Amino acid sequence: MDSQKNAEIIARIKYLMKEMGVRQVQFAQRIGVDTSNLSKYLNAHMPLSDSFLNRLVVNLGVSKDWLLDGTDLPFGKTPVRVDNAPSPATGQTEAAGTPVYDVDATAGTASGRNELFASENIVGWVNLPNVSPHCRIVRVSGDSMAPVIMDGDFVAVREVSKTSQIYWGQIYIVQLDDFRLVKYVRRHTDPNMVVLRSENPNYDDMDVRLADIHELLLVQHVLHLNTRL
Repeated sequence: MDSQKNAEIIARIKYLMKEMGVRQVQFAQRIGVDTSNLSKYLNAHMPLSDSFLNRLVVNLGVSKDWLLDGTDLPFGKTPVRVDNAPSPATGQTEAAGTPVYDVDATAGTASGRNELFASENIVGWVNLPNVSPHCRIVRVSGDSMAPVIMDGDFVAVREVSKTSQIYWGQIYIVQLDDFRLVKYVRRHTDPNMVVLRSENPNYDDMDVRLADIHELLLVQHVLHLNTRL
């Protein structure tokens, strides 16, 4: 493995630690490796081994494609399907699971961003495998990301602190001046631009200036709700 790829994988591992909100000691415990060895891996003092990377995949449920190449989603595109899911009970605390908002993530303008995650929009919390309680679950409308995300599906998202920190090829909710979009964010030939790409081939790519993006929400999970049962 060349040094550039090694550095990119280390950056993704550090991203996982930040998203999980854990230090090296806790992270080492989660994946079952010695803390000193983890430190050597993260500081490039020891080459990344297949066995180490496989521990991340198995113990954390991380997508190996994302870990190695930055493709796919951090926790994969395999959707969480909830059949006969009970309505989330109101009155629970955040500790009960991941908050679910009765809002359409793709509706509204930049001025309504704070209202998107307003506490009055929470209809409850759910506990689902691998879905962090630090995520927020919102509904998506439209078919531009079909069949990965269907009209009416829910997505679990995490806020990105810096719009300049983009994991290329991942799905984001992109907040622009006039609207929000759910798209793949791809690298542009112009470093000041990004390409917003749909899964549905009937939709054309969009070239957007980085400066015009107010906020990015990383889509970590797609939830298909089977309402026919």
